[in-house]
Amino acid sequence: MYQETPFYKALTGGEYPIIVSLARHDLDLAKAALDAGATAIKTHLNAYHRATGTSFGSFSEERPFFDKLAKLGCPLLVMAGQETVPSSEEMAALAELGFEGFNVYIDHMQPHLLQSPLRPMPALSTTSTPEVVTSIANMPGCIIEASIMPFERYRTAMTDADLERYAAVVSAVDVPVIVPSQLELSPHDAKRLREAGISAPLLGAIVTGDTPRSMHQSVKQFAQ
Repeated sequence: MYQETPFYKALTGGEYPIIVSLARHDLDLAKAALDAGATAIKTHLNAYHRATGTSFGSFSEERPFFDKLAKLGCPLLVMAGQETVPSSEEMAALAELGFEGFNVYIDHMQPHLLQSPLRPMPALSTTSTPEVVTSIANMPGCIIEASIMPFERYRTAMTDADLERYAAVVSAVDVPVIVPSQLELSPHDAKRLREAGISAPLLGAIVTGDTPRSMHQSVKQFAQ
């Protein structure tokens, strides 16, 4: 149903690609990430980003940036929204721009999103039960984002118990699992996550900072 893209093959083939989530829609941030070794870029729509306090607008509002971002030629992912999500027509337009995956919390998943050409990347929450995790993994072709840390844990160090929680998600499913940097992940943490079966780290502002310089320095450390 979904394209077997080089990015998806990297996720399923153990290559451990680096995904970067932009702190704001800034082309220089995206270029810095890619130059430092990132594989894919994740952007946002219809959302308030808790880690940075940034609000992202509708598809029509963000379209000018997406047009520029698409010209970079890298794999693109989109956090599609919260209570408000793109229409079927907007999802088709995102696919035409080269976006290959979309991400929403499972509570915000709407049926028409699953009819789009974009591969679903449902996000778990802090309250996701093992039964919920298993049911999400039954979604054909999906990638799971393990956003399982409560807000009060943001920007804290990863513990052994955290690693065990991530590993438990991996062992419960047979689809790729990515881990967003809700915690203050280090390159060593990323190595441990890989050993636990995580398919890719998703590095956001907590790790990368919000300047091209900090982005480049951080991503380069992870890439090495």
